[in-house]
Amino acid sequence: MRQRKIKNVDEKLAKFEYMIVSEPSRHKGKWHEIFDGEGELFLEIGCGKGRFIRGMSKKFPSDRFLAVEGQSSVLLRALERSENEELSNVKFIASYISDITDTFEEGELGGIYLNFSDPWPKERHAKRRLTHRSKLKQYVKLISPKGFVQFKTDNDSLFQFTLDEIEALGLEIIQMTGDLHNSPLADDNIMTEYEEKFSSKGKNINYVKFR
Repeated sequence: MRQRKIKNVDEKLAKFEYMIVSEPSRHKGKWHEIFDGEGELFLEIGCGKGRFIRGMSKKFPSDRFLAVEGQSSVLLRALERSENEELSNVKFIASYISDITDTFEEGELGGIYLNFSDPWPKERHAKRRLTHRSKLKQYVKLISPKGFVQFKTDNDSLFQFTLDEIEALGLEIIQMTGDLHNSPLADDNIMTEYEEKFSSKGKNINYVKFR
């Protein structure tokens, strides 16, 4: 979905410098130093306007949350809303991450969230998908022994692709459903803005949690 450009977005982002982590690779293995508290660190890749990560930070105030968003106009909305809600356990990375292992040590993350990632539908772009096996291999190295990767999507083809990649790598599926909002897992689900829009139209939401 194309986002409307915001005039002087860089100047507006500068106001939230205290919430944005610059040069994230410098904090590899030392992320605890930029957060208060001793809770686990969780990462959302592609946070959009931040509804999910804000919900998680409020639900689990003793944990720490880091959200990645490369679209400046979208990130600005996430920052504005996080500031309005006075959230102290959330920080943002204002760029795309090409190799996540440059940014985190093995076992440093309690969990990774992938919510409604770009499906890259053309087969020649399969390696760009955030659930391609090359990326899944990286994720499972970075989560703790009890950690997890959680994926949600409205795209049925991408979901099947993801399940095939999980199986190919021999990873453990903890939870899975092709209709999240009509499953027992719905009670603990925190929706994204995108999720609410499409589920309200009757679109099933696919969900898998694995390690």
